[in-house]
Amino acid sequence: MNLIKKILVAPATVLALWAVTAQATTDEAIAERLKPVGEVCVMGEECKGVGAVAVAAGGAARTADDIVAKHCGACHTPGILGAPMIGDTAAWKARASNGLDGLLANAISGLNAMPPKGTCADCSDDELREAIQKMSGL
Repeated sequence: MNLIKKILVAPATVLALWAVTAQATTDEAIAERLKPVGEVCVMGEECKGVGAVAVAAGGAARTADDIVAKHCGACHTPGILGAPMIGDTAAWKARASNGLDGLLANAISGLNAMPPKGTCADCSDDELREAIQKMSGL
C-alpha cells in the first residue's frame, strides 16, 4: 500500500470506529430515556418494578372526608341542580325512603345530573356508603 492510501485509510478507519461507538452510546442513552418510569399494579396482585413503591404508597385507604372533599362536595356543598346539601338531614331523609341502602343504590347507578358513583368511579360501595353517611348525617 502506498503512503497516500495509508494516510487516507487510517483516519477513515478511526472515524468509522468512532461512529459505531457513538451510535451505541446514543442507542443506550435513548433506551435509558425511554424506559418506563413505573408500572400499573392491580389491587390484590404483587406489584414489582421501578414505580412499585410509589404506587403502593399512593394506595392508602381513603376516608369519607377525603371522598366528600374530592368527589361529592362540588355539588353537595352548594346544592347544585337540586343535590341535597351536606348536613341538611331533612333533605337527605326525604330522599331516603329506602334508607341508606336506597341512597347508596342511587349513588352507584347515578341519579338525575349525578353520574354513576358521583364522579368517584374507583370508590368501593363501602367508601360511598361512608361518604353518604358523612354528608347526610343518617
